[in-house]
Amino acid sequence: MNRPFTIGITGGSGSGKTFFLQELSALFKPEEICLISQDNYYKPREQQPIDENGVKNFDLPISIDHEEFLNDLLKLKSGQNVIKKEYTFNNPSAEPHMLEFKTAPVLIVEGLFVQYFDEIAKEIDLKIFIEAKDHVKLGRRIKRDQVERGYDLDDVLYRYQYHVMPIFENQIEPLKHNADLIIPNNKHFKKALDLLSTYLKTKIG
Repeated sequence: MNRPFTIGITGGSGSGKTFFLQELSALFKPEEICLISQDNYYKPREQQPIDENGVKNFDLPISIDHEEFLNDLLKLKSGQNVIKKEYTFNNPSAEPHMLEFKTAPVLIVEGLFVQYFDEIAKEIDLKIFIEAKDHVKLGRRIKRDQVERGYDLDDVLYRYQYHVMPIFENQIEPLKHNADLIIPNNKHFKKALDLLSTYLKTKIG
């Protein structure tokens, strides 16, 4: 089996990475593409760093178990499937599922820090950075964190101001200069999606 063509997609929180990947995955058969998100590789809540106000900060590189993520990435690239328990943050109403990732010709890894850690970045064949304006990202973050993660509005705004934006400006946005492709996602991304999907189909033999 040929090693998968590996894409790494990053961008700020709320830039629309997840929706972009949902739309991209829909253009391929399940056996043609495998998507693995860094969101399922956060360290346990009790190991998360706490800021000066006692709030857990999930937006730091050390919040991610990047060694386990790399290990599973290498398994997929070598032709092995991976089973991983879903990470549900602090939402008590969410029942975590067991997720199965099956190796495929195209492997997509996504998350805030997939291009941050050198040992993961060097496994990526195509680096993509998705960007959006700050107010657009904030609106998406509010919607996601209230619905999916159980945070109230004050909590969302606090995290965005003191956790999300500082790490984005200092450690995520600079990654854009190493990207092979930058996709603006303020309103739509159809042309970029068409271009990328056409290119990826050449990688599926």
